Amino acid sequence: MSRLLLKGGLAVLVALAAGLGLGLGLQLTGFRWPAAAPPPPRATGPTTADIQRAFVGVAEHLRPAVVNIATAHFLRRQRPRGGPAPGPPSIKDYFDQYFGQMPPGERERSGVGSGVIIDKQGHILTNLHVIKGADEITVRFHNKKEVAGKIVGTDATTDLAVIRIPADESIIAAKLGDSDRIEVGEWAIAIGSPFGLEQTVTVGVVSATGRSEVGIVPNENFIQTDASINPGNSGGPLLNAQGEVIGINTAILSSGQGIGFAIPINTAQRVASALIARGRVQRGWLGVALEPMSDDLAQALGASKGKGAVVKRVLPGGPAEKAGIQPNDVIVRFGDTTVGDLQHLLRLVLDAPVERPVSVRVLRQGKEVQVSVTITEAPAERPGAS
Repeated sequence: MSRLLLKGGLAVLVALAAGLGLGLGLQLTGFRWPAAAPPPPRATGPTTADIQRAFVGVAEHLRPAVVNIATAHFLRRQRPRGGPAPGPPSIKDYFDQYFGQMPPGERERSGVGSGVIIDKQGHILTNLHVIKGADEITVRFHNKKEVAGKIVGTDATTDLAVIRIPADESIIAAKLGDSDRIEVGEWAIAIGSPFGLEQTVTVGVVSATGRSEVGIVPNENFIQTDASINPGNSGGPLLNAQGEVIGINTAILSSGQGIGFAIPINTAQRVASALIARGRVQRGWLGVALEPMSDDLAQALGASKGKGAVVKRVLPGGPAEKAGIQPNDVIVRFGDTTVGDLQHLLRLVLDAPVERPVSVRVLRQGKEVQVSVTITEAPAERPGAS
């Protein structure tokens, strides 16, 4: 009985459905059920986990190339007031100095900084202020191994120095990037020994490029970063997210937080190559006194506001005088580079190859004039110069 009722009920339902379909056929013509909404697109950019793995990978890869630098300074014997000058060091003085038997207070281990290995020959790039005046340099690796370092050359103009350790097959050199291609907002990773805490890794971004007039060194073109930099980070590398060295950490702004400065690696690499090749850096010299382009000067000289540098005085016998550059000329182009401002021109001249002609374009009385200048070595940098 129940089977009959069930079959009958199903038959009625089928009939009703058929009838509804026939009755509503005109109204349902062309009707389509709405398609299901497409799934939201999957994110194609890196995830937080991807970024984290990138930072971990950079730190692990670069740690063997980043070293701690400790320096020792031996206190010199002072002349007694009213007494004769101390004589030359005795054999005992040398013995005591190198075997650690000097009386208390005559030997102190005072300097701590960082450095980065730049080649398989054992050359290490660091800051001059890290090793300046050191009588002894100890290089400590991430695995606690220690070796003695020797100064190859220093450059006060950029506060850079190169030291060398014995070449070894186990030496791992860092990969150097291109600091001319970095952009504000890129990731920045600093590795060093702040306050002696070795192999410390901090992360931030590139806050600015081309910072000058900071008052640290004569030739300034700093990368600014908010990656935490503290005393002891000096000489260590600033890296991009690919693990390439883009700068050498050099200074912090003592009056603020999150403001650190690094020397661009392109500059540091040029300096290091010169120090390794000949122990010093040749600096270009144009032989002019310059002044920045003000709005009043731009209007008077018919130049663009804020662009170029004004020749205030031409030094007798210098490269500029020989090339025909005159006072009140506005230098707007140096070689293949458009001059931004006075500081930019100074950097271009300092880094220019010595004893090679360079094309210089000046604005003179509203007209552009092109001259060829043979840059010479700056007088203060020449061997034997006072």
